[in-house]
Amino acid sequence: METPPPIRIMFVCLGNICRSPAAQAVMQKLVQDHGVSDRFQIDSSGTAGYHIGALPDARMIAAGDKRGIPMTSRAKKLIADHLSHRDLIIAMDRENLANIQRLSNGKTGNVQLLSDFLDQSWPRDVPDPYYGEDDGFEYVLDMLEAACPAILKSSLESNPKCN
Repeated sequence: METPPPIRIMFVCLGNICRSPAAQAVMQKLVQDHGVSDRFQIDSSGTAGYHIGALPDARMIAAGDKRGIPMTSRAKKLIADHLSHRDLIIAMDRENLANIQRLSNGKTGNVQLLSDFLDQSWPRDVPDPYYGEDDGFEYVLDMLEAACPAILKSSLESNPKCN
């Protein structure tokens, strides 16, 4: 029996050094912990090219390290080609969602906000911790750890590649 292609998920924020690489790392750890790494291809990008090639922000790496979540991705800029080569694109906030929609020329059937996978107790947008204190990075990780199990469940249930 032929192995189905992996489910391709991309997380998107502005500069791809805080929120989206953290989401990528949280999701990678989650699929690994559930033994389904071979069913997923997870990456991240930013709608702006400020930090292309950079590692995640040192404060986000430190916050991840405290939780056993390694962050080793390198920043890249979102391009139109990514939109058609991913099964699910997850924007961290409404501003980046609007940037994705502009880039996609209205073809955004595979684009959602991270908060779509959270209950109403969470804010609609994942706050950007870049200009704040260390607790902002912890809060972002709290949000990601709350959302990623729902993303995993939804992806496995709704994707015919997994059947």
